[in-house]
Amino acid sequence: MAKDGVGSRTGGPPEALGGDGFWSSPEVARALLASASQAILAVDAEGRIVIANAKCAAMFGYGEGELIGLSVEELVPEARRAGHARQREGYFEAPRARSMGEGLHLTGRRKDGTELPVEIALSFVQVGHARAALAFVTDISGRKRLEEQVLQSQRMEAVGRLAGGVAHDFNNMLTVIAGFNRLILDRLSPLDPLRGFAEEVLKATDRSAALTAQLLAFSRRQAWQPRVLNLNTVLVSSEKMLRRVIGEDLELHFVPQRELWNLRADAAQLDHVIVNLALNARDAMPAGGRLTIETANVELEHEYARTHLGVRPGSYVMLAVTDTGVGMDSDTKKQIFEPFFTTKPTGKGTGLGLSTVYGIVKQCGGDVWVYSEPGVGTTFKLYFPRVLEPESDATPAPGAKGLPRGSETVLVAEDEAGVRKLLCELLRRWGYRVLEAEHAADALRMGRDDAHGIDLLISDVVMPDMSGQGLAEALGALRPGLKVLLMSGYTENAVIRHGVLPPGRHFLAKPFTPEGLARKVREVLDER
Repeated sequence: MAKDGVGSRTGGPPEALGGDGFWSSPEVARALLASASQAILAVDAEGRIVIANAKCAAMFGYGEGELIGLSVEELVPEARRAGHARQREGYFEAPRARSMGEGLHLTGRRKDGTELPVEIALSFVQVGHARAALAFVTDISGRKRLEEQVLQSQRMEAVGRLAGGVAHDFNNMLTVIAGFNRLILDRLSPLDPLRGFAEEVLKATDRSAALTAQLLAFSRRQAWQPRVLNLNTVLVSSEKMLRRVIGEDLELHFVPQRELWNLRADAAQLDHVIVNLALNARDAMPAGGRLTIETANVELEHEYARTHLGVRPGSYVMLAVTDTGVGMDSDTKKQIFEPFFTTKPTGKGTGLGLSTVYGIVKQCGGDVWVYSEPGVGTTFKLYFPRVLEPESDATPAPGAKGLPRGSETVLVAEDEAGVRKLLCELLRRWGYRVLEAEHAADALRMGRDDAHGIDLLISDVVMPDMSGQGLAEALGALRPGLKVLLMSGYTENAVIRHGVLPPGRHFLAKPFTPEGLARKVREVLDER
């Protein structure tokens, strides 16, 4: 037996197994190839396949024995590139091993013509004058999908941070525009010709605020009020609205699962998700079609979690939205959740609908899975973690009528001049005594010097010289019992999650309305 042949070894076999003859027998070689979990093939110096195990045949879609005699180029078309024959001859003259993890990354082709990414580790064997390259082939489709998910997740996170920062700064400006515009409207007569202009400004600020809300939803920094919901209940209440949204030329079918589990989400945001997916489906079916909305209880296994970044195995509530529309190719599908990406004509969409869906589902701890084929249609599957608590009462608390007023002393600390001026103007209009501070140092000085006492501090969360929380703690030490209301262009969920504010601190998100500010100020002052 050749020293470096197929049956070579470093120690003698157990005598009970028959000595050298046992290990070099064709039966043993065939058994090893058949039981191997790795796809294995051998190629001769001319590039013909001389050995292929069952795993290799199955991986490439061939029947048993069909690979023998074929050119390796049938499985790896890249082998046809110029100079490959010379490279193969050079390898047989000076063979070298390429272990797993260091092997070649190539594109394989199955018998039906479909492609798959493969990693090929190489070894070499010679028995007498016969030589062959041994290839150990691994389908790395799952690894490639995870790599793409990691890259997409990193890209989405970076864009989300940018979007959240832009929305934060924009909210400061919207607060000033909307607030002063409301003051102008209050002073204009219904017959004043300028009133129409001011109302158009107000509409534009409302649309802009909705746009920033979508950006914050994508970046998972939006305000939300989660409660325990049943998805079937939400869909029943949304059915009439959905039928108006999609129009009469589309068929709408609900397929709810009985005894559906509960989930935790913000009801308004869940409605937003459903409407966005319905609108997207409607646009994908311009000539009509069918929209199917299904709910189901599902268990996501370890295999799903292993191939989907950030998902934990467990019990989930599934919402599936399927259309029979134009579908998407793979390149489009990779970009659909990126903000401002749209396949619609210019002026027909912001490109924020699906990115908002993505952000809301992720904030709930869920996952989004998409399947689509051009000309066939698209399915969005949304997975929300199951909760065991009963469904929450959806009855809203009655709202107070009119704007509350007061006579307490309020210290306003805000470095944005426009926001500070608006706050002081509104508070004075409602009867409060107002102290105005541009910097935290000014606020601390006023806190020490004011003889009348300060009842409430209103401060921005982030200021140049001291944070709003730091200012609250410093003034609280000087004046025990001081009430505090902090503001930010970010949201309560974002600033508390990042440790900027402690839980329980009163908070107001920008942009706010005069009504929202008036009621929040009164709520904080009246709290015992």
